[in-house]
Amino acid sequence: MNPYVLTILLSSLGLGTILTFASSHWLLAWMGLEINTLAIIPIMAQQHHPRAIEATTKYFLTQATAAAMILFASTTNAWLMGEWEIHQLSHPLATTTVMLALALKLGLAPVHFWLPEVLQGLELTTGLILSTWQKLAPFALMIQVAPTINSPLLVAIGLLSTLVGGWGGLNQTQLRKILAYSSIAHLGWMVLILQFAPSLTLLSLSLYIIMTSSAFLTLKTNNALTINTLATSWTKSPTLAALAALVLLSLGGLPPLSGFMPKWLILQELTKQGLPLSATLAAMTALLSLYFYLRLCYALTLTIYPNTLTATAPWRLNFTMITLPLSIITILALGLLPLTPAVTAMLTL
Repeated sequence: MNPYVLTILLSSLGLGTILTFASSHWLLAWMGLEINTLAIIPIMAQQHHPRAIEATTKYFLTQATAAAMILFASTTNAWLMGEWEIHQLSHPLATTTVMLALALKLGLAPVHFWLPEVLQGLELTTGLILSTWQKLAPFALMIQVAPTINSPLLVAIGLLSTLVGGWGGLNQTQLRKILAYSSIAHLGWMVLILQFAPSLTLLSLSLYIIMTSSAFLTLKTNNALTINTLATSWTKSPTLAALAALVLLSLGGLPPLSGFMPKWLILQELTKQGLPLSATLAAMTALLSLYFYLRLCYALTLTIYPNTLTATAPWRLNFTMITLPLSIITILALGLLPLTPAVTAMLTL
C-alpha cells in the first residue's frame, strides 16, 4: 500500500477513536465509530486475497449493524426522554439496545461469532490493530453508559463471554482463531467488573493490550499461523520461543506474571460486592482458557527433535525486523505483577 494512503488511513483511525473519546453527544460518538470503521476497511482488504476480502465484508456488515443499533437507540432515547447526552441515557429500551450494539462491536458473547472468522482472514499486523486499538472506542462508550445498564445483564454477558472464550479455543489449530477466543474471554472479564470498579476494567484493558500485542508480534516475528508452524519456531530463536511461552502463560493469568494481576483484583472485587458465585464461575472458566494456552506452550517448547513434525523447519536466518517494540512489550507482559500494591493504591485514589 502507498505510504501516503496508509498514513491517511492510520490518522483517520486515530481521529475516529479520539473523537469518540472526546464526545458527550451520541451523534458525535457515532460519527467517531463510523470514521474508525471506514478507516480500517482498506487496511484489512489490502492483501486482495479472497479470505481477506471475506473477512473485511463480514467486519463491515457487523460494524454497520452495530452502528445502526447505536443510532436507533440514541434517537429513541432523544425522542422519549428528550436527551442526546451520553450520560443521560435513561430509557430501558435504549440502554439495552446500546449495550447489545457495543457488545456486537467488541465481539462479546452471545454476538461474538464474527470475531474468530474475521481475525482468521487477516494478516497478523492488521489482526493486532483489530484486537487492540479497535476495542478502545466502544469500551469508552461502554464505561460511560455502564451505570445506567441493568447489572445482571452485564454480569451475564461477562460470564458468558469468559465461558465461550475458553470453550471456543479448545479445539482450534489456527493461532489467529485462538487469539480471537482469548480476546472474547478477556473482554468478558472486563465487562464482568465494569459496573462495580471501572478503574479495574481500564487496568485489565491496558494489560490485555500489552499481552496481546506481545503475542501477535511474537507470532509475526516467527511467521507462525498454525500450531504446527509454532512448534518449529524454536529453531529461529530459542530465546524468543521461551519468552513466547511465558507470554502465553501470562495471557492465561498464571502468577508470577503480569496477567495474574487483573484476574486477582477482579475476583477480589467481585467477592467484596457479594458475588462469590460469579467469581467462582469466572475462575473456573479461566481454566478452560488456560488449557489452550498450555497446549500452545507445549507445542512451542516441548515438541522438539526427535518428535515427528509435519511442518517444514524454517531456515535459521538473521532477523531483519525491528524487535525493540517486541522486547519492551514482552518485558511489560511478564514483569508487572510486583507493582500490584502501587496499582491498587492508585486505583483507590
